[in-house]
Amino acid sequence: MSEIRPLTARSSIGAWLDHPEGGSLVRQLLAAGGADESSLAPVRGLPLQQLVVMSQGAVPQSVVDDLVLRANGGVSPEPTDEGDESTGWVERTTPGRFAGATVVVTGAASGIGRATASRIVREGGRVVAVDISEARLDELATDLQAGPGEVVPVVGDITQQADIERVVAAATDGGHGIDALANVAGINDDFSPAHETTDALWDRVLAINLTGAFKLLRAVLPSMLERGRGAVVNVASEAGLRGNASGNAYTVSKHGVIGLTRSAAFMYGPQGIRVNAVAPGGVATGIPMPATPSATGTGRLGPFQAMIPTIATAEQLAASITFLLSDDGVNINGAVLASDGGWSVQ
Repeated sequence: MSEIRPLTARSSIGAWLDHPEGGSLVRQLLAAGGADESSLAPVRGLPLQQLVVMSQGAVPQSVVDDLVLRANGGVSPEPTDEGDESTGWVERTTPGRFAGATVVVTGAASGIGRATASRIVREGGRVVAVDISEARLDELATDLQAGPGEVVPVVGDITQQADIERVVAAATDGGHGIDALANVAGINDDFSPAHETTDALWDRVLAINLTGAFKLLRAVLPSMLERGRGAVVNVASEAGLRGNASGNAYTVSKHGVIGLTRSAAFMYGPQGIRVNAVAPGGVATGIPMPATPSATGTGRLGPFQAMIPTIATAEQLAASITFLLSDDGVNINGAVLASDGGWSVQ
């Protein structure tokens, strides 16, 4: 008989559900919220800790901590360096990989942007962290104040040129150059097909996902050109590779991001600037889904979205992004990295 391993916050949701004590506790938690374990089917491979992010506050850290204690008879298990039972993955940083580098990261206060900013700072970089949420940026700066890198928070809207200019000013303050840019900020649409897409939705999604990314890229290029080097990673999506991953506006915006990436890679590669894109699949970021999704679009997309092979964590996407931003990606330019668990090959 195999030994039953103690449950921790890093143990996979599937391991919790399959555990004689943990399964009962998780089902009780779900029932209290009017749900059942079927709602967790797509995320069985993620650590239980991800419930804090995915629930958008409905499951606070204290609840997860309490579940761990109750599942282990009131005793907190010894910490280990093991990943979850599904993937075995655990983030392992590379000390000093971004030492001396200034990296602009948009959408830095939550989700993939936060995970990317955090990893760069923990690897020694100076991150100019851009987001519209001042409170969450302050939390990021507080969490990472021990370094070894630095967080320079900039509250700004990447659709506004004045805010973009403030980002560049903060990045170059004190004689710093801009070494890298991670264009992460983005929003989803309501899954609507073209005949249902409103002007307001189209304009907002394109402005943030594509035009904002273009304007920030344009703004950092002079510093990179002056120095003769630089790295840019634009966050695209599976919706940039196919037509059945999201709604009309989001799909168009992410196809545009890939075009922006390839054009810039071609134009600026000879000047030492690498421009690549990452195309995520399903990611547990806690970003709210549209309040009123299109019934037409949802019905059409549903069978294809159900084929997502795995849901990734924001930290797993940050691993892909920081690889391309760092010197580890020195020979990669114009690539679109499908960081999607294999969804793109189905």
